[in-house]
Amino acid sequence: MSRPLRPPFTEESAIEKVRLAEDGWNSRDPAKVALAYTTDTRWRNRAEFVTSREEAQAFLTRKWNRELDYRLIKELWAFTGNRIAVRYAYEYRDDSGQWFRAYGNENWEFAEDGLMRARHASINEHPIREEDRKFRWPLGRRPDDHRGLSHFGF
Repeated sequence: MSRPLRPPFTEESAIEKVRLAEDGWNSRDPAKVALAYTTDTRWRNRAEFVTSREEAQAFLTRKWNRELDYRLIKELWAFTGNRIAVRYAYEYRDDSGQWFRAYGNENWEFAEDGLMRARHASINEHPIREEDRKFRWPLGRRPDDHRGLSHFGF
């Protein structure tokens, strides 16, 4: 594992931290993504509460087993010291082929070593038609030349 960016964050390092998180989640690799969190990480994600890295990995495994063809864009909202706030949107389909777009905000808190200690997420989603999808890059990392979240007005 490479050395994570550490707090206190500058605007540049906060933007980089957000993009690294986006890239990780777009990999849909729960074991790899879970390594970005402290062993005692605490999450609130909708009605689910996570209290360890192992629970985070299990959560992500369940998530990406049901949220198929997942594509995510995150954008920095604010930062200070060891905290970053982001907004995001993602698209996925379920196993019946119905597409969804989810919108949300996250508040992150980092330990001194740069691993995420806390993640508080608020998310809303709605069904969309396949032809209304906006995130159509090949699965995996969003290309550098793909438009960001603000472009779409989400």
